[in-house]
Amino acid sequence: MQGSRATDLSPTAPAARPDRPALAVAGLRAGYRSVLALDGVSFDVPRGALAALVGPNGAGKSTLFQALLGLIRPLAGTIEVNGRSGADARLAFGYLPQSSQVDLDFPVTVRDVVVMGRYARLGLGRRPGAADWAAVDRCLAQVGMADLAGRRIGELSGGQRQRVFLARALAQEASLLLLDEPVSGVDTLSQQAVLALLGRLAAAGTTILVATHDLASVSERFNHVICLNRRVIAQGPPDETLTESVLNETFDRRMVLVRVEGKLYAIDTGAHD
Repeated sequence: MQGSRATDLSPTAPAARPDRPALAVAGLRAGYRSVLALDGVSFDVPRGALAALVGPNGAGKSTLFQALLGLIRPLAGTIEVNGRSGADARLAFGYLPQSSQVDLDFPVTVRDVVVMGRYARLGLGRRPGAADWAAVDRCLAQVGMADLAGRRIGELSGGQRQRVFLARALAQEASLLLLDEPVSGVDTLSQQAVLALLGRLAAAGTTILVATHDLASVSERFNHVICLNRRVIAQGPPDETLTESVLNETFDRRMVLVRVEGKLYAIDTGAHD
């Protein structure tokens, strides 16, 4: 394994321990029925990192997120967030799934979608109060969507909707964000806007782990990388992990690393040993 390196914004999230990484995973084994998707996965994410999780389809990225969120029970291993484990650790996560299930024909507004991020904190039977709506408005302002707060979600472009869903994740006021392909399927300007926002959030102390296939953006904008294919192949800064040998091992020798005008690209050759 190469170059391995080992904040809390919410007053109700587990208190951060400065002597521990934001996220520490050790010996994680997880899967479904007889299929083992993760086999002995261990890695750390430093505090305030903008970290990328890269690997081919079927590498276990979604399984890892589900294990972190407590949606599946690991077969073995430990997960610590800010030095804590169990239910307290899971409260520290904000989550943006790869595809948000929102009926675009339903007459729900942007503001209504974002307040959904507050429900886990409210508990059963409680309605959002003034503090919750204030948090919603702050998050919409962060993603540049405050002017469209009253617009129906179905009237937005794909890039605008993705920023709204990101605002919903931010509304959870979590110290660690898990984002599954947050810029997939949106236009280039929206991609750049979202990535710039993630950079600002990380600089302000939020730890962010992003599952992505966009190695060019990882090379340019991320400061920590975890290469995964059922196990961790490498982790650390991009210049230490995004090498041809590591990517070949991560992507089963399907990828060729190419630099064009200083930008990093990976080409899927379709080749196998």
